Amino acid sequence: MRRIAVIDDDPNMRDLLRIHLSAIGLAVETYADAATGIRAIIENAPDVLVLDLTLPDLGGLEVLEALRGDTETKHIRVLVLTSRTDEDTHAQARRLGANAFLTKPIRREELVEGVLNLLYT
Repeated sequence: MRRIAVIDDDPNMRDLLRIHLSAIGLAVETYADAATGIRAIIENAPDVLVLDLTLPDLGGLEVLEALRGDTETKHIRVLVLTSRTDEDTHAQARRLGANAFLTKPIRREELVEGVLNLLYT
């Protein structure tokens, strides 16, 4: 079964993502903060990471940079999901290795399409 990790500090968003992605047959693990998420991902890398950029302990861009700098996690496909809409943030996320970018609020169809594209392309 394909595994998806979600790092997002909003419990409602984590639940929503888990529900939508589980409904299409994916195993979903959620984390409320960057430190916990990074540790779990290093121990057992998912196929795709859905990453919020605004986190309480470490910014999502720093998470992305850390994962891309580690040989065990640099291959993980990353979908950045954030409410930040400025082009500089989008560009910086792509420079750091984000594979896709969605802006909150999102529709279920956008989420599913974005994750499936990363899994199967």
